[in-house]
Amino acid sequence: MRKRNPKASDLSEPSSSSSRQEPDVVYDNDALDKEVQADVQRSGKVWFSVLILVTYFSWAVYSYQYGNLPKPLTAKQAGKRGFSEIEAMKHVKALTQFGPHPVSSDALVHALEYVLGEVEKVKETAHWEVDVNVDFFESKSGVNRLVGGHFKGKSLVYSDISHIVLRILPKYESDAGDNAILVSSHIDTVFTTGGAGDCSSCVAVMLELARSVSQSAHGFKNSIIFLFNTGEEEGLNGAHSFITQHPWSSTIRLAIDLEAMGAGGKSSVFQAGPSPWAIENFALAAKYPSGQIIGQDLFTSGVIKSATDFQVYKEVAGLSGLDFAFADNTAVYHTKNDKIELIKPGSLQHLGENMLAFLLRVASSSDLSEDKTLQEEEKANPDSAVYFDVLGKYMIVYRQSFATMLYVSVIMQSILIWVLSVFMGGYPAVVSLILSCLSIILSWIFSVAFSVAVAFILPWISSSPVPYASNPWMVVGLFVSPAVLGSISGQHVAFIFLRKKSSNRNSNKLQVSPRLRDNLARLEAERWLFKAGFIQWLVLLAIGTYYKLGSTYLALVWLVPPAFAYGLLEATLSPIRLPKPLKLATLFISLAVPILVSAGSFIQLTGTMIGMLIRFESTPGGTPEWLGNALIAVVIATFISLTMVYLLAYIHLSGAKTLLVTALCIITALSLSLVASGVFPAFTEDTARAVNVVHVVDTSGQDQVAFVSLFSNTPGNLNMEAEQIKEGFKCGRENKIDFVSFEAKYSCVTKKDAEVGWDKHNIPVLRVINDKERDEGRVTAVSMDTGGSSRWTLRIDIEEIEDFTMQVGEDEELMIARGEKSSNEQGWHQIQFAGGKKAPTSFVLKLYKKKEEVSDDKKKKQRPLLKLRTDFNRLTPQVQRVLERLPPFCSLFGKSTSPFTLAFLASLPYTK
Repeated sequence: MRKRNPKASDLSEPSSSSSRQEPDVVYDNDALDKEVQADVQRSGKVWFSVLILVTYFSWAVYSYQYGNLPKPLTAKQAGKRGFSEIEAMKHVKALTQFGPHPVSSDALVHALEYVLGEVEKVKETAHWEVDVNVDFFESKSGVNRLVGGHFKGKSLVYSDISHIVLRILPKYESDAGDNAILVSSHIDTVFTTGGAGDCSSCVAVMLELARSVSQSAHGFKNSIIFLFNTGEEEGLNGAHSFITQHPWSSTIRLAIDLEAMGAGGKSSVFQAGPSPWAIENFALAAKYPSGQIIGQDLFTSGVIKSATDFQVYKEVAGLSGLDFAFADNTAVYHTKNDKIELIKPGSLQHLGENMLAFLLRVASSSDLSEDKTLQEEEKANPDSAVYFDVLGKYMIVYRQSFATMLYVSVIMQSILIWVLSVFMGGYPAVVSLILSCLSIILSWIFSVAFSVAVAFILPWISSSPVPYASNPWMVVGLFVSPAVLGSISGQHVAFIFLRKKSSNRNSNKLQVSPRLRDNLARLEAERWLFKAGFIQWLVLLAIGTYYKLGSTYLALVWLVPPAFAYGLLEATLSPIRLPKPLKLATLFISLAVPILVSAGSFIQLTGTMIGMLIRFESTPGGTPEWLGNALIAVVIATFISLTMVYLLAYIHLSGAKTLLVTALCIITALSLSLVASGVFPAFTEDTARAVNVVHVVDTSGQDQVAFVSLFSNTPGNLNMEAEQIKEGFKCGRENKIDFVSFEAKYSCVTKKDAEVGWDKHNIPVLRVINDKERDEGRVTAVSMDTGGSSRWTLRIDIEEIEDFTMQVGEDEELMIARGEKSSNEQGWHQIQFAGGKKAPTSFVLKLYKKKEEVSDDKKKKQRPLLKLRTDFNRLTPQVQRVLERLPPFCSLFGKSTSPFTLAFLASLPYTK
């Protein structure tokens, strides 16, 4: 009998017939054991090198995609028809020097005068074949009712809102004025900041664009309208008043909105559509295209609690278009730190050059002037777009219908391949498939659990529940390390099961030594862990396709290249050949495209969400302190579980597992120690905690009550701040304050004080002036005097009121608003009013009560019919002292639903 030492790859499973006969070949198991053992022992240094390379290239992709900004150009370098950031920054500097300029402020009047003066210069210097029309538009009163988003169900009432409208069109193109592209942004800011990013940077870009376009418009087929509106911060009122009242609004065919949720960086498209025409043309024209549909999916889902004028243009006017936003330094949004020093050089140049190229393309297009408008075409053939940029150089855009066909095709082919593989492998393959699915589940569970556990620990060891706010890199040790550790642990448990199952199966089929059988089982388990990544992304691809999510393309990117690499480089294996270790080339080919396409977006999204923790609590004190950390932990653990599934499959056959686990534990422990020691402060002057100081005057009860309230939209108590201020603040949940538009469930308040600092005429009055029977039910007429305030919020109890009307001032027509429940309001409809300096301060409400009679017992328990809050941007002596002593790492936070520094609360009780 001949004797030889076969290679592992030559060893085949004996057939059932041959197993009953004496084999022709006698295997030298010792030699075979040594060969397979050498294959199984992958170097730990090699795995660590791969990990470092993957991490480095992921960060390099992010840095290049989001940090690679163009060089700012001077006026001379840009020329008459180019875009100059240096010139645009002059406008930013001028606007921020006015300080905060909210609606109705003197500073806003000055800001409007400045923009109007610059617009007049554009008119004076325009090309001789170009018409430039300037209109200073003051809106009438109006009501903005949106059916979705942040302001869903509320009545946003406005009056005396001023805008500057600039139209540029060719003189000798007769139809150009009938087909316009709208470019819009807002001049007004919240009361807490000069708004360098939000949105003086956008206004500055528009002014420089208008100057450039005015030199090129003689070749246009369409006109361009630049809208510099106000009232955006108070509920998108400027956009609504222009769309519903200005005569030029009927000519608009495409809407472009410029926004900022931070200061500087790349301005990216984060909303597009509903027609794909705009994003397709932007991708073709833009010099530095930037945009991710994942941002659109998050924004429309409500995860990001905000709204932009683009919602009005799309929902009220039925327009398609694009929505851009600066998203660097999101922690400074609506705080004192939204300042010009934080805008990175090249930020405005990036947006300006992209917009200029896009406007020149679409303004010269004949598509806008066709008989059938883009909106009508979209209604006839609805088809949105999927879009994303690669390294900020190329933008991929394809129709949703094509995407669905592509995804379904890949899903069906993948399922077919899996079915055939399982069928050919029989029962053992089914068991291995189930265990590989178990590896995914365990990896997710362990990763999320380990990361969230740290989130629970942080509030106990740190003075702030978000100790990494000013140092976002600390999340690497606090959340990334535990997430990776958990993912390895979950995979390791599944690896043990897969290894044991494969070993038992091989023991019945292979006449080899136990050690060789165990090594072969380890090799087979590694392959099933790698293939588990296919299953994970295939499931996500199917779910995303079913719900028509635009960001489903990520699942395709993470499924196809690894599957292709595995099929290409591991295709020599068949069910009758023994497994060999996965090639490193398989991993590199698998991860190359996914990292290029998605690494930058994942890192940017994580950084954005960390910045948003500054304003996390829309109801201060209404959520547990660990919740914000837990959300960040879940996001990071999700990204780790999704993206490291292929890489971590390689660690189980290397000597790196023990060392990596030890290193991850040390990094996590060290990070927690740094947090506990306070070496790195949670907040700094440039990354401030959002704290509001409000002098509250509550006239709802029989006696007038006045006190100063301190509350924060950033998670965590205010004990340290209150102690440093030394104004006798008492902190706790027992100091819950209903500010009508939202509640501060945790607040620090001073004792009731006789010191006032306001005029008695500022106190609002709610008075019933008429209460009579009508055929349709009881009608109550209420006179409301806001005490001179042009910013107020009113709640109407719609459990008692079926409908209502409101008369603005003495001469304005009645505006109807049905009693619909506002979002997040239990049984209340909310009216939010903002007006200019000439806005009325007296109103008449007619409340149409429900017909059903209410018993006397129920009436006694009935809550008020009306609850009112009026705001003044005014500092009383007490508030002045508090602000002077407020720690420098704190900043007032402004938004439309928050009170100013002086707020009056009033209510109207239920009357018979």
